Amino acid sequence: MTKARKALLELLKESKEPVSASMLSGDPSLPFDQATIYRNLHYLEEQGFAESFILHCTEHGTERYYSYRSRSEGVHHHWFHCEKCHTFIDLGGCAYQEQMKDWEKQYGFTISDHTFFLTGICASCKS
Repeated sequence: MTKARKALLELLKESKEPVSASMLSGDPSLPFDQATIYRNLHYLEEQGFAESFILHCTEHGTERYYSYRSRSEGVHHHWFHCEKCHTFIDLGGCAYQEQMKDWEKQYGFTISDHTFFLTGICASCKS
């Protein structure tokens, strides 16, 4: 694995919330240009080390966010995004396995992957 891929993978593993390529390109520990970061995030996602989703936020615009993933270790994230303070909250492990099996049986398709995130207002911003 290249230096750029290793560095990006370590940052994704350590991150407590999803990160965008533009956030990563501003990180001083990553001495790589934005094209290298995008290219390597795409590679990590293709290889199953990262997952991404596109978030439409009125304050921050539309951005693709990445987080660490490991199929072999069973690491997979679901997120809540606060529309006011732009905080992400990790909702924990995947609790949709049984529901997905039911959908496969009911509709006759096979699910190979899924992405799940919620948007709304966090408890701090509500008060």
